[in-house]
Amino acid sequence: MPALNLISIAEAAAEVSVSTRTIRRYIADGKIEGVRVGSRLIRVNRKSLDALVTPMGVTA
Repeated sequence: MPALNLISIAEAAAEVSVSTRTIRRYIADGKIEGVRVGSRLIRVNRKSLDALVTPMGVTA
């Protein structure tokens, strides 16, 4: 299995300017991929977070 680019919930929240509670909600809703490391630690897959943030259509 290839290594995942994992970040903490706090880092993910700071990256997209939302609360950690929102990141946890996104994981629960399946909007982004969360990975449990051990029994308590949760990390976020950066690629799924990047996929969540999409640019809005801009007309020139």
